[in-house]
Amino acid sequence: MDGPGLLPRCRGRTCIIHGLLHLQSTMVALCKISVFVGALAALSQGLAAGSQGHRCRCRPHQPCWPSQDEWQALNSSIDGNLAAVLPVAHACKEPSLDASACLASAAKSNDSVWRAAQPGAVQWTNWEAWPEHNQTCYFDGLENMPCGQGRVSLFSAMVEKAEHIQAAVRFAATHDLRLAIKNSGHCFLGRSTAPESLQISTNKMKSIAFTDQFRPVGAPRRQLGKGSAVTIGAGVDLKELYAAAAKHNLTVVAGLSHTVGAAGGYIQGGGHSPLGNWKGMASDNALEFTVVNANGKLVTANDHQNQDLFWALRGGGGGTFGVVVSVTVRTFPSVPAVFVDFGFAVPGGNPSAYWDLTRDFHSHLAAISNAGGCGYYYVNPQLQETNGMEVMLLSGMFLFLNETQTDKVHKVMDPLAADMRRNSGPGSTCNVTMVPQISEGIDAALKGDADTTGGIVIVGSRMISHDFLSKPDGPKRLTDALKSIVESAEAVGFTGHVVAGGAVARSTIDSALSPAWRRTMTHIVFGVDWTSTTPLAEQKEIRDRLTNVQVEKLRVLEPDMGAYLNEANAYEEDFQKSFWGDNYQRLYEIKQKLDPTGLFIARKGVGSEDWDDAGLCKVGQESRRMLQMQS
Repeated sequence: MDGPGLLPRCRGRTCIIHGLLHLQSTMVALCKISVFVGALAALSQGLAAGSQGHRCRCRPHQPCWPSQDEWQALNSSIDGNLAAVLPVAHACKEPSLDASACLASAAKSNDSVWRAAQPGAVQWTNWEAWPEHNQTCYFDGLENMPCGQGRVSLFSAMVEKAEHIQAAVRFAATHDLRLAIKNSGHCFLGRSTAPESLQISTNKMKSIAFTDQFRPVGAPRRQLGKGSAVTIGAGVDLKELYAAAAKHNLTVVAGLSHTVGAAGGYIQGGGHSPLGNWKGMASDNALEFTVVNANGKLVTANDHQNQDLFWALRGGGGGTFGVVVSVTVRTFPSVPAVFVDFGFAVPGGNPSAYWDLTRDFHSHLAAISNAGGCGYYYVNPQLQETNGMEVMLLSGMFLFLNETQTDKVHKVMDPLAADMRRNSGPGSTCNVTMVPQISEGIDAALKGDADTTGGIVIVGSRMISHDFLSKPDGPKRLTDALKSIVESAEAVGFTGHVVAGGAVARSTIDSALSPAWRRTMTHIVFGVDWTSTTPLAEQKEIRDRLTNVQVEKLRVLEPDMGAYLNEANAYEEDFQKSFWGDNYQRLYEIKQKLDPTGLFIARKGVGSEDWDDAGLCKVGQESRRMLQMQS
């Protein structure tokens, strides 16, 4: 089905009540038959029993679980926007098999807009599953394969205003429920789902308001305003934001994606952008947040009030310090830009030439960034057919913002193109053109209605510094590491994000953003996957290889640089240092002050080390060590 309803033959609150009763009984049965594995089993059962003073969230099989009347009261308090949730593929499985509903949902299963709106879906389906408990519900599974709830929340408060969020937060706090916050569900670390939880879905909050002169709440009267800005609701996605800004001949610092939620984990994680060299990170341009905190209060965070919260929300990670209702960000004139697109092909029989080309490419990145270039490139050593030939490709695009003179861009791009052509074959291109307004260029880049998602993937990433790539041996060492990763696995390609330098490096803004961003030249990401039928043991082997072998080959190049928390390994070791560096201690202290009970826990987020991987049970030091060994 297209929407969140569970029972197509019932409607309204009656349907919700029936759905709640059905899910409660189903989950009780699941809990009774679930078994834990190895040391994790003994640990989790001990925690659930409250041993050693540890505590767990309230779960469906326990007397503390809210009654039907209490769920109905929550539904009434949020104007009927509470939905019982099943995984989106449930209509394709017995005993709920519905051929027409299954076909309709399966046809949209790779559509990111559809997935963003479904409380029973996220963008990467491995985070809908809970394989450790043998709970999955994939579209491509057999009809008679049980549909497990997995990590999909049991209920969703599909909020439309701040008061709805406040009611849901207070309900979760009162009943000690696991809480999950879902914006669009774009998360490689599994922060948008949580097993046996109440979800707050902000996808419907689409308000957008522009102002020529923004004045933060609490600012002294004599203080000048912050200039032009836009205030967006928590559910506005990047394409919607760009389109609205373009109508005012404006643009914003945001990512290049259709359905990533601008106010969610994107900006709270820092937010890189093709406009970064020109105007900094997205979090650098945040002026004010309105937030529902762990007490259920609506607060404003900016330079003048709740300054610790404001500091943490700019880079400290989504779903961790509260539920963002809205954020105000700077806007800028939609200036002209010079656009470069390139593609260099190496004949498939000459891999050494391809890696020489990759090395030479990285040797030019510092000059391109220093000249204002910002963009993306793709290192794809897997053979593919182009113009009847099997080739390996290195392709991408750069933007030079607020620039109209193509000859200036040619000065830095022509030397790169000359080096590339020494090792590339026929059909290689490097085109330099002027775009009258950057908003037009972004609109062209985001043609179509959605991103392609709906698959299984985990990623590895690392930030590589400007200083490293400026060293004589830096480009070669990076290229050797990429080549070694490819040799350790099948079908691995890399995306390089040249999105820092310039204004990012020059910024003096004090925020929770990882200090490594100020030194970054390129942020490199690669992904690995498996199928819906891959056994758990094999999944763990893939995860372990990514963590301990592949990512490690990049980490050792610059151990102090770390990874970007929004596009990082979901099993990142020492994630606190990797994602936040020296900022982590202050973040942890703010977390304990603002959310002492840990209501807002997100995987690999600040304070998550105090809980098990599902965020259901709090753990002590020894338990934490055992869980890390199991994960």
